[in-house]
Amino acid sequence: MKLTTAQALVRWLLAQRSETLDGREVPLFPGVFAIFGHGNVLGLGTALEEHRDEIPVWRGHTEQGMALAAVGYAKATHRRQVGVVTSSIGPGALNMVTAAGVAHANRLPVLLLPGDTFVSRAPDPVLQQVEHFHDPTATVNDAFRAVSRYFDRITRPEQLIATLPQVARVLTDPADAGPVTLALPQDVQAETYDFPESLFAPVTHRLLRSRPDRRALTEAAGTLRTARRPLLVLGGGVRYSGAGQRALDFAERHGIPVTETTAGRTLVPHDHPLHAGPLGVTGSLSANVLAGEADVVLAVGTRLQDFTTASWTVFSPDVRLVTLNAARFDAVKHGALAVVGDADAGLAELAAQLESWTVDPSWTSRASAERARWDTHIDTLRAPTDGVPTYAQVVGVVNDLSEPRDYVLTASGGLPGELIGGWRGSGAVSMDVEYGFSCMGYEVAGAWGAAMAHTDGLVTTMLGDGSYLMLNSELFSAAFAGHPLVAVVCDNDGYAVIARLQTGQGGQAFNNLYADCRSNHASPPRVDFARHAESLGCAVFTATSLSDVQIAYAKAREAAVAERRPAVVVVRTQPDSWTEAGAWWQVGVPAHLSGAAEPHPTQLRHLT
Repeated sequence: MKLTTAQALVRWLLAQRSETLDGREVPLFPGVFAIFGHGNVLGLGTALEEHRDEIPVWRGHTEQGMALAAVGYAKATHRRQVGVVTSSIGPGALNMVTAAGVAHANRLPVLLLPGDTFVSRAPDPVLQQVEHFHDPTATVNDAFRAVSRYFDRITRPEQLIATLPQVARVLTDPADAGPVTLALPQDVQAETYDFPESLFAPVTHRLLRSRPDRRALTEAAGTLRTARRPLLVLGGGVRYSGAGQRALDFAERHGIPVTETTAGRTLVPHDHPLHAGPLGVTGSLSANVLAGEADVVLAVGTRLQDFTTASWTVFSPDVRLVTLNAARFDAVKHGALAVVGDADAGLAELAAQLESWTVDPSWTSRASAERARWDTHIDTLRAPTDGVPTYAQVVGVVNDLSEPRDYVLTASGGLPGELIGGWRGSGAVSMDVEYGFSCMGYEVAGAWGAAMAHTDGLVTTMLGDGSYLMLNSELFSAAFAGHPLVAVVCDNDGYAVIARLQTGQGGQAFNNLYADCRSNHASPPRVDFARHAESLGCAVFTATSLSDVQIAYAKAREAAVAERRPAVVVVRTQPDSWTEAGAWWQVGVPAHLSGAAEPHPTQLRHLT
């Protein structure tokens, strides 16, 4: 078939199918986010227009925002569908690098198609081209190499035949999932080639369930049998494997308390008797207390990031670590006994090896006992008070008024700690806290993508004023496209969580809260978030008290669904009230502030 490079790429996208965790067949690439420029409007843009009825193309307003929306879409579909994002060359392309970093850190698939300079070099240097004096083959798109799982620059049309199977491999491989970048020089996009029809044959990509090595399973089972106080840690890999129920069955069969990582949050029903709560710095004291006493930890589908492990102080120094992970890279970390394989298949085979082994009931019962104490603490934080609401109180309102199939999202600042530590889920996987890269602005853009994918419930995103100002343009994208969501904007006058870190470690308040920032005005201006969001096409509701928040959020939910557009709740919140999980996090503190060159050993602060 004689096609341009761009036409061939679009036909290939259309031929790729995916099987969801519940067995439905859906497009692997459900849509394209596009901002057109001279690097992609005529090549890829023309090819997409020819198939406009077969693959939706959504107009974004920042390239970073579009790409973050694609990341949010992938998370909401549990990595079973992949967003495609195309930009022009130069600044448009580079705007997507941050989003590629988000996808890479969180192991989420996204296909980035930045335009590139002319391979022919005939008009060299072309508009928006950055010239590299030492290397004429280099372009700004080489910046993507550091944040891509797979990178290629298509300099000949026929190169698609070799590279597209690799693109599909990376985007659908549980062990290797992440961003793929195909740089597309604008002249090559328009060149034709006689492509084989077989390149466009329909393909359905099903979840790979690799089985663990039998010897590793036997060793892991032997280690668990010797445990008196085992702990099960569930990460994002459990979610992407669809292994949540398998993990609960495993825990119930053997009597093992269960905790969750950030990416694994809401896998376990909050009131499950084995649920000890979320683990780590932004987790819960209940889970952290059990982690400190555990003698064997079985970590499934997690890379055990520093917030999860409290910089590796949450576990006992002599704990034995067993990991089950689809990626060997993650399984072997920290001297763990590595079991490499799919979470669902691995837990099933490990349970078969353990047979009727169970834990002492006195340890099993610790999960619900410790979590009950944590729940009481959260209830205290959420209790109504007079004055400016706290983050915990606002999260409590959203939690109470949300439906079981709804979806809540956040990314940066203080809200991850409130959602991870305090949210009470029903067991449906219903949370996306982007805390792998903690990208400010993901809260709006990622919510747009999640709202496209999560159509059987309402998406609510929670963010601070800093994140709103960082990247808010995709509110208009969602309003224009007709994708309902609710955004709860908590205005606490600046980067309050970093101010807390700064002053809490002995530093002086400086350049975080607006009161501590330089200005040439005696009374600097304030942002009117309500009027701004309204100007972007959103329904807007304001709140000054906790009762106002309840009324405003309920109205926002109704408006978003009825009017098919974002609804924004703006509420003033306290800048110095936080949910503490009683864990330590290692940061670089100058010796003259800390009084010590080495970090102090962690000591859990028991709540009174």
